Amino acid sequence: MFQGSIPALITPFRNGKIDDAALQRLVDRQVAAGSHGLVPAGTTGESPTLEDDEHARVIALTVEAAAGRVPVIAGCGAASTAHAIHLMQQAKAARADAALVVTPYYNRPSQEGMFQHYKTLSEAVDLPIVAYNVPARTGVDLSPETVIRLAALPGVVGIKDASRDLGRVPRHRAGCPASFSLLSGDDDTMLGFNAMGGNGCISVTANVAPGPCAALHDACRAGDYATARAINDALADLHRALFCEPSPAATKFALSLIADISPEARSPIMPLSEAGQAVVRDAMAKAGALG
Repeated sequence: MFQGSIPALITPFRNGKIDDAALQRLVDRQVAAGSHGLVPAGTTGESPTLEDDEHARVIALTVEAAAGRVPVIAGCGAASTAHAIHLMQQAKAARADAALVVTPYYNRPSQEGMFQHYKTLSEAVDLPIVAYNVPARTGVDLSPETVIRLAALPGVVGIKDASRDLGRVPRHRAGCPASFSLLSGDDDTMLGFNAMGGNGCISVTANVAPGPCAALHDACRAGDYATARAINDALADLHRALFCEPSPAATKFALSLIADISPEARSPIMPLSEAGQAVVRDAMAKAGALG
């Protein structure tokens, strides 16, 4: 089972190209701070802007730097089933531990269409799949009933749920195997998600504050919700600040302050405005993330 604090890694760029060294430093920083897994080439990693060879390189660099210390769940989502298969094949070749696959976006498939999409992927590539439901971005909502159907497939091992509907957690728990990973896709509702029986979070905030995010999840797993609440209270402004402008501009700016990473993002994501920079600095200071 995948669990705990699993950062959805940004992809560092410098002068338009992937900054290999910065990415691998970021991986080392995450592992050293106690993160429980890594997601490279997800949407926080600007995957829609990556060419396929760049996508494969980001995953390979992450796997190499992680060196088996934590699992790597490679972003492999696509609007096309055939393209998602190709991305999963690349991830498997790079020795990723699993694939994170967002529901097909824009074309808005039916529940049966989404089920068949994941079923086809699970049969085509021998790589565990974590489905990703984020209705606000994709235009489709993977229903609890469909999640339960997917959980019965041997190749689908978890879900990242960014529906913000915490009532789904017990429904998923009731219908899915105990080994099925229930991961939040929202930092600001993650504590409630875990309290309802979730197993962790694929996190944006953990890029910037990996230690506190890992400690929060460790406290949840120990049943110490007083400690978890205290950590989350300190992080609450940062959870919101990292989405003050289109993501991942704020996260990249934050990392440029503390981790020798360029704030550069790819178009159409714009650099963080001066007002946004002030919001992020203030939230980082409150969270103790400025060093």
